[in-house]
Amino acid sequence: MRHILTPLDFKTQELDALFDLAADIEANPQKYANACRGKKLATLFYEPSTRTRLSTETAMLNLGGSTMGFSDATSSSVSKGESVADTIRTVSCFADIAAIRHPKEGAAMVATQVSRIPIINCGDGGHQHPTQTLTDMFTIRSLMGRLNHMTIGLCGDLKFGRTVHSLIDAMSRYEGIRFVFISPKELRIPEYIFERLDEHDIQYDEFIKLEDVIGKLDILYMTRVQRERFFNEEDYVRLKDFYVLNKRIMRKAKNNMFVLHPLPRVNEISVEVDNDPRAAYFRQVQYGVYARMALILTLLGIHVNEDGTVTQTPVE
Repeated sequence: MRHILTPLDFKTQELDALFDLAADIEANPQKYANACRGKKLATLFYEPSTRTRLSTETAMLNLGGSTMGFSDATSSSVSKGESVADTIRTVSCFADIAAIRHPKEGAAMVATQVSRIPIINCGDGGHQHPTQTLTDMFTIRSLMGRLNHMTIGLCGDLKFGRTVHSLIDAMSRYEGIRFVFISPKELRIPEYIFERLDEHDIQYDEFIKLEDVIGKLDILYMTRVQRERFFNEEDYVRLKDFYVLNKRIMRKAKNNMFVLHPLPRVNEISVEVDNDPRAAYFRQVQYGVYARMALILTLLGIHVNEDGTVTQTPVE
């Protein structure tokens, strides 16, 4: 049995194979329409979510499976004091695979220690968000045709942004990747990530102003300032509109640069940018369904043959 807690749980060769599978799903959706018939996915979302939960559920439905679970912890036995471990032990009796989002770091790891089914970490606090990273990487590969030799700018909340942390971890393993971190000092990348990049001789720069560096980027990954991660309202209000990507700033970017965003956005990307062909954040949502379909198949050990027949093998 296999789980995914961080993108590092998959080797780069495995990621490449997963993205090849996602691309085939995109090109031949009917081929996979019954791949998970009879399989059940449990979505256990202790924290609010729109895209991740619906994308994960849509992925299973597109594969012919079914879904169950909760989108609000107050509507589950958690409200009675049930632990994550006991919830997972119970759900393991009902479902074939489970996706969990939790506000506390390490909750997904606790789930894997007691689960009898594969666990997909859909976000644990400010730590990791591997399914969003798979979405981001598949989007980049689909748009750029590669996952190496590029400059990636990450802008906004880099301190609490779990999608940022996951993407850095995953993309650091590809050749010729350079990161540009764009944030106010209060929201800069955690020190341990700098140490990890230095240890592996991965190049990076830091900027405060987006305008100063956007022209050098191949990918711009925008993030919102996350109100739910702040300890006081005053700091959030002071920083929430620190970056606003608009047409004026976009004029300084390369013609073949793409803008990504894990969504939801608040004010950090003006709606006037939405019609720019370089704005890829809604295409990114669609790519996320294909990536999650490929992940579900991989974790369940399900293989769809060219003639549409399905085989399942144990996953180690």
